[in-house]
Amino acid sequence: QVQLVESGGGLVQAGGSMRLSCAASGSIFSINAMAWFRQAPGKERELVARITSGGSTNYADSVKGRFTISRDNAKNTVNLQMNSLKPEDTALYYCNAAIRPIVTMTPNNYWGQGTQVTVSS
Repeated sequence: QVQLVESGGGLVQAGGSMRLSCAASGSIFSINAMAWFRQAPGKERELVARITSGGSTNYADSVKGRFTISRDNAKNTVNLQMNSLKPEDTALYYCNAAIRPIVTMTPNNYWGQGTQVTVSS
């Protein structure tokens, strides 16, 4: 059974920083891209940042220059360093990964349970 578990959310003041982490566990053969999405109340889920297994990254325009995504392929983890946080960054943040499990060897899209980030003004 493959699962993603996020950690690191909470409450922070505007201008502050926060680091989110996500660990993939289970019978994993390989992981392709890993990403962070977010969903604010009343809004659709949106891509925040994405990183390939080779380290290529892309970011939503709204977070460029403030957020940094990184991963540790040996540990099957992905992190999101968030700096200069703004109230509009408040959302439920989800970890996402394209994983090929050992059991099926069929690539699938997996999601974490989400971690709340609240930025106060």
